[in-house]
Amino acid sequence: MPLGIRPINDMAFKKTFGTPENKQCLISLLNAIVSRVSPIVDVTIQNPYNLKDFETDKLSILDVKAIDQAGVIYDIEMQLTIFTGLVQRIVFYGCELYSSQLKEGVHYNRLHPVYSICLVDGVIWKDAVPVHHRFQLCDRNTDRVISETLEIHTLELGRYTLTESDLKTASVLDCWLFWLLHAHEYETEELLKLFPDAAFQQATRAITQISLKTEDKAMYDAREKALRDYQSAISSALMEGIEKGRLERLAEVRAEGERRGILIGRIEAFQEFLGLAPTGWESLRNLPTSDLEQLAVNLQKIVRERATPSS
Repeated sequence: MPLGIRPINDMAFKKTFGTPENKQCLISLLNAIVSRVSPIVDVTIQNPYNLKDFETDKLSILDVKAIDQAGVIYDIEMQLTIFTGLVQRIVFYGCELYSSQLKEGVHYNRLHPVYSICLVDGVIWKDAVPVHHRFQLCDRNTDRVISETLEIHTLELGRYTLTESDLKTASVLDCWLFWLLHAHEYETEELLKLFPDAAFQQATRAITQISLKTEDKAMYDAREKALRDYQSAISSALMEGIEKGRLERLAEVRAEGERRGILIGRIEAFQEFLGLAPTGWESLRNLPTSDLEQLAVNLQKIVRERATPSS
């Protein structure tokens, strides 16, 4: 029977990658994403997994913060919804992590690099192709990079298309993305055979424990329900907005149609009164509203001039 535990569920994600005893999983995933010259060999998790974090706020964005052996700071989060301002929030949070290192008496050259990483269950940029984007401070004219400061990584899971048959030749990062997206579809033993690497084995056992432990499974289900409720509310609000906009547009079109009908009627009446050859309904109907207004004003002026007795 498939595990049924989605690793991209933020509770499952943080328990897998934010638990000190599972830090091998986090090290493997971070190395696959950031690809530093000196690989990460150890990390200290700054905000370890705590079930109470999930009990207090069912929809908060829960991340994993870690520092490696060189003092480099990493922040990785799983974002299940895309909203206006998401990119700006990612940038702001990365800048905040970098600037928060500067305490009184600390020199700027003691600031450590910060890697802000966001895995998104969807697509941020509709016109892009890569799953993984890596942003650095860069001079567009010379391609000079201000390195070892701030890097922002986004991984759009909505663009991931690799299948199980591709895993034999896939990169470690692609294997992690497949595992994150599809682990819930497999039985534990199948996953362990599919991903023999120690870090993946550890991750698989972590989500298996969620399915077996009553308290964890209950919280996992609560998070899933909260997400479904949130997405349903967003969808309902969107549909209501679309319907409201449609009705408003219909009202505008109806009002515009009535206005144009009145203008055409006035033009035809003025032309008949003045004995002019009628322009015709079809020709008038194809004119812009501004042209109809101007034509009606001009004809009305002529009518007034003829109606005014000469002195």
